[in-house]
Amino acid sequence: MRNPSVSVTGATGFLGWHLVTELAAHGWDVRAIVRPGTTGTPPTDVEVRHAALDDRRALAAAFADTDVVVHAAGLTRASGDSAFRRVNVEGTRAVVAAANEIGARLIHVSSLAAIGPGTPDRPAHEDDRPRPLTPYGRSKLASEAVVRSDARVPWTILRPAAIYGPRDRQLLPLVRLAARGIFPLLAPASTAFTLVCIDDAVRAIRMAIEDQRSIAETLFIGHPDPQTAYAILRQLATAVERPFRPRRISGVLINGLALAGEAAWRIGRQPVFDRARLAELRAEGFVCSVDRARATIGFTAETALPDGFDRTVRWYRDRGLI
Repeated sequence: MRNPSVSVTGATGFLGWHLVTELAAHGWDVRAIVRPGTTGTPPTDVEVRHAALDDRRALAAAFADTDVVVHAAGLTRASGDSAFRRVNVEGTRAVVAAANEIGARLIHVSSLAAIGPGTPDRPAHEDDRPRPLTPYGRSKLASEAVVRSDARVPWTILRPAAIYGPRDRQLLPLVRLAARGIFPLLAPASTAFTLVCIDDAVRAIRMAIEDQRSIAETLFIGHPDPQTAYAILRQLATAVERPFRPRRISGVLINGLALAGEAAWRIGRQPVFDRARLAELRAEGFVCSVDRARATIGFTAETALPDGFDRTVRWYRDRGLI
């Protein structure tokens, strides 16, 4: 009797790499779907197939004979709506069509950004009216609509909150500043965020794959304890073993950084900060309820922020990144 099989798009990315590792460790025959010409490397000991995200025929051939497709590929940073739509929306359309063609169950990885802000007092719920603040969030919401309208196979939509952990490059600039004793408060100190460590995020995806109760469900994935901007920086100071002296950054300077970021996009460079980041930081918070994931598939995030940050910082240090 063969092991169940799964194909994972975005297998060389931060989330996809860890997901491939998690699934292989739990007895799945894993197929890493990698775009042609990618410079990333998926984990060893998994089958690799190449297919562009906009090529339905190539995707169907790459997915052939697989039981489940996990669509984890996506664009998280770009200069405008068109790039996000091309990758996150039209790419999802091609993945859905390919999954339909081979009859594989589909797990679509979206984002909390598709719904938008929430606070500890009024956390976002899965069925709330969407209020995405950024082109990325709008593209992920549109990708969900594609799944619901086009999929003829059983589907599940997962919306992770902000994911962090080893191999994460988006947190690295902040950690590098922290390692130098610089802790910029770009958002109000009390602004709260739902976070989730990568180990918990991939465990949640695996649980959704393995549990039929997740079919036709949309689930937020995050730690049940939101963290304020102040608490995140304070914990980061502990992880890098630096005195915690937070610095409030003026609105004028933050606006200037966002404008500089937009200028960087125009000359072909990816900035750390831009108008999309500014919109997120000016929101009342990004907190979501995680009750439905607990009730539906029994998932609860287990990694507390101190443990998650310690592991992440250690990974950066071991590779000479900080």
